[in-house]
Amino acid sequence: MRMKYFKWLGTGFGLLALLAGCSPDSAVESMPQEQPSTAAVSSASDSPQYEVDASWPQPLPNDWILGQVSGIAIDGEDNVWIIQRPRTLTEHELGAVQNPPATDCCYPAPSVIVFNPAGEVINAWGGPTWNQSGPSLTEGDEDTVIVETSNWDIPEDGWPAQEHGIFVDYEENVWIGGNGSSDHVVLKFTAEGEHLLTIGQWNETRGSNDTQHLGRPADITVDPETNEVYIADGYRNRRVIVFDAHTGEYKRHWGAYGNAPDDSIDISVLSPTTESWHNPVHAVRIANDGLVYVADRGGSRIHVFDKDGTFVQEGVFAPWTTVQGAAWDIELSNDPEQQWLFAADGANMKVWILRREDMEVVGSFGHGGRQAGQFNWVHNIASDSFGNLYTAEVNTGKRVQKFVPVATN
Repeated sequence: MRMKYFKWLGTGFGLLALLAGCSPDSAVESMPQEQPSTAAVSSASDSPQYEVDASWPQPLPNDWILGQVSGIAIDGEDNVWIIQRPRTLTEHELGAVQNPPATDCCYPAPSVIVFNPAGEVINAWGGPTWNQSGPSLTEGDEDTVIVETSNWDIPEDGWPAQEHGIFVDYEENVWIGGNGSSDHVVLKFTAEGEHLLTIGQWNETRGSNDTQHLGRPADITVDPETNEVYIADGYRNRRVIVFDAHTGEYKRHWGAYGNAPDDSIDISVLSPTTESWHNPVHAVRIANDGLVYVADRGGSRIHVFDKDGTFVQEGVFAPWTTVQGAAWDIELSNDPEQQWLFAADGANMKVWILRREDMEVVGSFGHGGRQAGQFNWVHNIASDSFGNLYTAEVNTGKRVQKFVPVATN
């Protein structure tokens, strides 16, 4: 299949002002502390090891540039989906958009981008300049897809103020989170970007025990066995909440240790012993055996549950991380037993490898930096069917990377 390029309509002269005036929430993007040199990490001789594939992805078309990449997911064909934040691009990065152009590069990429396994862009849609309209893709010549618009039943701004999290479900529907200070929504789309469902209410949140409203949600996963969507909710609320993935009907919710969430508990001090999850409750994943994994980012811990919310166990790692927390995202290995759990840690700028059976840390990879294989705030992680890992970075990282498994003997 030939690579398809895209034109993003609506990036007129007003785009620079729109993007330059927006920035990520500084309250959740403050600088992390250094890891103490005395921190010990156990190792297992059979734990997986990885090396970066510096050739992936291929260059973006149309002089596009990425902002903070705040979500990554893999579909059933091993295509890699990302969601990124065009509003986080700087004036210099958007030099070509200025009127007159200040430089010959660059233009903001659409918020949702799809790469095939070779790293080529094969689809793209969505973004903050679309203003009450959503994407439909109309074929032009064999090399070009032109993005047109159609009416959307979403609010005046047309797109979440801050994109956060993406998931592609078993029906190839695409779920994204809107966790700007007034978003409070999860949106469901077709793979082509047609809006199907909104869970939550724009501009309204009512606390961790309300069954109809969200509170700056962070992540999404869908259970194909029950057709239920699990939401890590989130930066305002302190819970996992479950809905019917077709209708949006409320099913159940729970907080730390399976208890009812209590918004009155003081979480101003990050601690892995607090009876409430910290903000943000940052990720949720379901294993093949039905266990549900939830990342309490601020508490540097992962809690494990049955699907009904019954608490099973927890894993605490990098407990010295007193700024930002260590549990940013969760992925499970692709072997049938899913022996390993991978935890993206933006604060310590690495990926931890945990043995899923007992939640013990057995290794890690990555280090703070800007070279291939290093990280600046690794925010998300996903695995394809071949065991390759893909990471996404926020802050000034603004990129995706691919890591391939390495034989250990």
